[in-house]
Amino acid sequence: MPAFSIIMPCYNAENLIDVAITSVLQQTRENWELICVNDGSSDGTAGRLDDWAKRDARIRVHHIENRGPAVARNFGAAQATGEILCFLDADDLWVPTKLAELTRTFANPDIGGAFAQVSFFDVPGEEVTRSTIPNEALTIPQLTGENPVCTMSNFSLRRCHFVKHGGLAQGFVHNEDLEWLIRLVGLGVVIQPVPTRQVWYRRSTGGLSADLFAMAQSRRQALRTARYFGFEPNPRDDARYLRYLARRALRLDQGAKVARSFALRGLIESPMGFLNPLRRGLPTAIAALIAPLLPQSLRRALFT
Repeated sequence: MPAFSIIMPCYNAENLIDVAITSVLQQTRENWELICVNDGSSDGTAGRLDDWAKRDARIRVHHIENRGPAVARNFGAAQATGEILCFLDADDLWVPTKLAELTRTFANPDIGGAFAQVSFFDVPGEEVTRSTIPNEALTIPQLTGENPVCTMSNFSLRRCHFVKHGGLAQGFVHNEDLEWLIRLVGLGVVIQPVPTRQVWYRRSTGGLSADLFAMAQSRRQALRTARYFGFEPNPRDDARYLRYLARRALRLDQGAKVARSFALRGLIESPMGFLNPLRRGLPTAIAALIAPLLPQSLRRALFT
C-alpha cells in the first residue's frame, strides 16, 4: 500500500501534464500512487495520460465526463489507497522534497492535514513571488479572511478524514476548497503549516482561480459553513479577504484596475482589517492604489 495517493484532475492540459507528472516522478520519496482523472478533456490529454500509465505502474488513469474539478478530485480520492491524500493540479509543479517533508509532518498523529509555502511563476524555476503562511494551525476566523493554502496543489489530508467527513462540495466551482477547509477545521481536523516551499503555482489569467470577481461572489457559500460552526464573519474579515484578492490580482497580473477595485473596497469596508498587519496590508494598499499610474513592466517588477 502506498503512503501517498496523489490526485490530479486534468482538463485540456495536454501541453502541461508532462511537466506536472515529471515533478511527481522526481520526488525523493517514492512510495506513492498517482491517480489522474481526465475530466472530459477534448484535446489530447486522455492519450498523454494513457501513455504515462503504460510507463509507470504507479500511475493510474480514469476518464470521466466533464463535471468540474471538485467532482474530479472527489472521484480520484475515492479510488485512493494511500494513507495521505495529496492534490496536484495539472498546471502546477511540486518541489522534489515535498513528500519527504510531508512524511515528517504526518509522523505526528495529531496532524490531520498540511500545507506549505507556494511560489508563483511564469517560467518554471523563476519565482515571481512567494506566499506567506501562519505560525499555527488553520482556524476558521483566519480562513474567513484569507486562505493561506492558496491552491489545492498545496493541500494534503489523511484519507481517513476524507472518508469520515466527505470531500469537496460539488455544487459550485469557485472557493470549493475554501469551504472544504472551513468544514474540516470546524470538525476538528488540525491542518498544520509547514515552513518550507513545496509547490510551484503557474500564474494564469485564464484559470478558474484567476476569476477573482467570481471568487468574491462564491465566498458567500463558504461563509455559510463558517456560520454553521458558530463563526460570523465581520467587516474586518471581509476586508482581509478583499486584500487577499487584491494581492492575487497583482500576482496574476490581472490588471491594475482589478487590484485597485479590491483594495478600495477593502479599505472602505474596514481600514484596520485591510491594513493590519502593516507588513502585509500597507504594501498591498500602496501597490494596488498606485499601480494604475505605472507601466505594466515596472508594475510587475515592483509588485510581484
